[in-house]
Amino acid sequence: MSESQNIISLIGERQDIQQFRKKHWEGSFQEYLDLIRANPKATRNAFQRVYDMILSYGSETYEPSRGEKRTHYNFFDDPIENGRDGVFGLDSTLEQLANALKSAARGYGIEKRVLLLHGPVGSSKSTIARMLKKGLERYSATDEGALFSLGWRDESGGETLWCPMNEEPLHLIPKRFRQEVATQLNGESAADHEIRIVGELCPYCRFMYGERLKECDGDWTRVIADIRVKRVILSEQDRIGIGTFQPKDEKNQDSTELTGDINYRKIAELGTDSDPRAFNFDGEFNIANRGIIEFIEVLKLDVAFLYDLLGASQEHKIKPKKFAQTDIDEVILGHTNEPEYRRLQNNEFMEALRDRTVKIDVPYVTRLDDEIKIYEKDYNRAKVTGKHIAPHTIEMAAMWAVLTRLEQPNNAGLTLLQKMKLYNGKTLPGFTEDNVKELREEATTEGMTGISPRYVQDKLSNALVAHPESRSINPFMVLNELESGLKHHSLVTSDDTRASYRDLLGVVKEEYENIVKNEVQRAIAADEDALKRLCGNYIDNVKAYTQREKVKNKFTGAYEEPDERLMRSIEEKIDIPDSRKDDFRREMMNYIGALSIDGKQFDFKSNERLYKALQLKLFEDQKDSIKLTSLVSNVVDQETQQKIDVVKGRLIRDHGYDDESATDVLHFVASIFARGDVRDDT
Repeated sequence: MSESQNIISLIGERQDIQQFRKKHWEGSFQEYLDLIRANPKATRNAFQRVYDMILSYGSETYEPSRGEKRTHYNFFDDPIENGRDGVFGLDSTLEQLANALKSAARGYGIEKRVLLLHGPVGSSKSTIARMLKKGLERYSATDEGALFSLGWRDESGGETLWCPMNEEPLHLIPKRFRQEVATQLNGESAADHEIRIVGELCPYCRFMYGERLKECDGDWTRVIADIRVKRVILSEQDRIGIGTFQPKDEKNQDSTELTGDINYRKIAELGTDSDPRAFNFDGEFNIANRGIIEFIEVLKLDVAFLYDLLGASQEHKIKPKKFAQTDIDEVILGHTNEPEYRRLQNNEFMEALRDRTVKIDVPYVTRLDDEIKIYEKDYNRAKVTGKHIAPHTIEMAAMWAVLTRLEQPNNAGLTLLQKMKLYNGKTLPGFTEDNVKELREEATTEGMTGISPRYVQDKLSNALVAHPESRSINPFMVLNELESGLKHHSLVTSDDTRASYRDLLGVVKEEYENIVKNEVQRAIAADEDALKRLCGNYIDNVKAYTQREKVKNKFTGAYEEPDERLMRSIEEKIDIPDSRKDDFRREMMNYIGALSIDGKQFDFKSNERLYKALQLKLFEDQKDSIKLTSLVSNVVDQETQQKIDVVKGRLIRDHGYDDESATDVLHFVASIFARGDVRDDT
C-alpha cells in the first residue's frame, strides 16, 4: 500500500460517520417535538446556552484570602486549544462575567443589557470574546449543546428553503396555543430546563407561513406537514449564529451591515422591495441570532448604529429596512478602552446606552506568577528554538510590567516591590492576609493603567533576534530593550510617567542582582556531603550544649566544650540574635525529637531555616577557595577553573542555565563580589 493510501486509510478508519449524521440531522416538525420532549435543553435561549457552555468545562471554588470565596471557571483556561488563549489572573473579572450570564440565563434582567468588557489595551478583552465565540461553536457541535432551526419545503420539490436567521422551530406554534403546548412538552418531567416559547417568526418565515396557510385553507396541521427541521452548528466562518462587527470609517458606515439589505436582483423578479424574499437577512444581528455577537471597540460606533444596539439589547428586536421589528435571541458582547468609555460617561446624549450597559472591568494582571504565565505561553522551549532563555529573563520582564500597574501603597514602610510580593503570595513580617486585602481595596484604579503585555512581548521578541551571536538571551538584554523602547512608546506620553517606568527598571535590576547572587551562593554551597558534615557537626554541638555535656573531638578523642563559635557562625546567617540562641537550639532539639517519635529521619534539608543557614555558612567557607572574583581579571589557575566549572555545572543542572548563560551569570556575580557587594539574605 502506498503512503498516500495509508493516509487515506488512516483517516477513513478514524472518521466518525455516526457523529456526522447527528450533526446533520434533519426531520419533520413532529419528530422535533419528540426530540425536545426528550431533550428540553435544545430550546434554550442564547444566554442559557452560553452559560451552560462555560459550566460544561467545570469550575473550582477557592479562598484567595480568609473569608473570601472565588470561583475559577476552567473554560477560561482554554482547554479547547490546549491553553493557547488561556486567561490568567482574572478570576474576579471572569466570575463577574459568568454571574452576569447566569443572571441573564434566568431572566433576571441582564439579558436586556449589553455586556461591556472595559479595560486598558492588551488586557485580554478580545481574547475573552474570542474564547466565548470559539467555545459556543464547539458546544453547539456536541449532543449537549444541540440546537435546531426550521425550513420550508419548496413547492416545486427542490431544496428546502431554510430560515435565514436560524430561528427556533417552536415559533411556528400560534400564540394562543403556546402556553398549553409548553405545558404538555414539559409534562411532569424533572428536567432542569423548562421549555418556554418566546419570540415571533422572522419576516421571511412569517411571509412563507402566511402563504402556506392560505394554500392550506387555514389548516395549520397541513402547513406543519411540509415543515422541515434541521440541526444547526454555529460557526463564525460560516456566519451561522456568531457575528463580529468592527467600526469602519464613519463615511462608509451603514446600518444595513447590522440588519440586512435589499436584494435588488430579486426586486425585478418579485416586483416589490417589501417582499421579504427580496431582502437579504444577512446583517450581523441577523446571522448572530441564537448565538453571540461581538462588537469590537463598540463605543467607536456611529450614533445610528448605537440606536440599533439599544433596541437589540432592551427589546431583543431589530428593525430591518422596509420591515417590522424582528425578534432576535443573542448575547451582545462589546469591548472598549478607557478613553472611549470616559467619552461615553461625559456625553449626555448617550445616557440611554449607559443605562443599558453592564460594565465588566478587565484590568491588567497584578500578580507576578500570572503575568509570567502570559509570556511563557509564547516564549518556551517548544516555541523558541535555537535560543536559550536564561532563568529569570521572563520573570524580570513580568516583574517590571506588574510594578508599572501598581499604585504606591499608603503605608510608608512598604515599598512597591514588597507590595508586589505580597500580592504574589509571599509573606512579609507585620503583614497579614487582611492587610493584603486592604491594600487591594485602597487601590481603586490598580491594573487599569501601566504597561501592556503586548509591549513586553514585542521587546522579548526583539531581544531574541537582536543578538544573533548569542546562544541565549538574559534579563539584561530584555530590560535594555524595555528601556530603550520607552522613548518611542506611543501610549507613554508623559515625561514623568516615562521617568517613573525607568526608575522601576532600576528596582527590577537590583532585585535581579539579589536573586542571582543568592543563586550562585546556593550553587557554590550545593556540596551535599559538605552540608551533611556541617549539619552533623552543628547538631552534635547543639545537643551537647542543651544537655550541658561535652563533645568528643573525633581527631584527639578528648572531650571539649561545645563549639560556640561554630554554632553562632551558622545561627547568625538567619539572624538569630545572641539573646535568642538558647531558644533556637532547644527548638531544634525538640524538632529532631518529634521527627524521631514519628519514625522519621532528620537530615540537613528537614528544617528550611537550618538548611538556609547551612548553605550560607558553607558558601562563606568556600567562596575564598573558589576565588570567583578571579573571573573579573580573567586570570584563573587550573585548580580554580575546575572548581568554577563545578559551580557552573550545578547552575545548569539545578537552575536551568545553559553553558553560555551560566558563564554570563558567574561573571556578573563575580563583578559584584569584586566590589564587595555581597549580601547574605535571600
